[in-house]
Amino acid sequence: QLQLVESGGGMVQPGGSLRLSCVVSGFTSRTLEYYAIGWFRQAPGKEREPVSCIDSDEGRTFYENSVAGRFTISRDNAKNTVYLQMNSLKPEDTAVYYCAAGGYSCGADFGSWGQGTQVTVSS
Repeated sequence: QLQLVESGGGMVQPGGSLRLSCVVSGFTSRTLEYYAIGWFRQAPGKEREPVSCIDSDEGRTFYENSVAGRFTISRDNAKNTVYLQMNSLKPEDTAVYYCAAGGYSCGADFGSWGQGTQVTVSS
């Protein structure tokens, strides 16, 4: 069973940057390069929403409209880590951020989840 551990959250002022990391372990039949990894977030009182995803095949990336152009997802398969670089942060980006793994593509279900890391954007 996969284990995912997020880190890198914290408090930052509007306009600031953070880089989240998601370290994946517990591989059995396939390694990280064969998984799509998604980042999701959940703000207080709101439902969890997708933020970004990176495919296993060719590393295609996808972004929710509100973060496109500000956030960048990337992966380092040798380190079993997926990153979410977040720039130009806004107060509305405040949420708990989760990474998740599932199938080969971002369209598949995500069956393994991390515990989340808190991001707070406030002046």
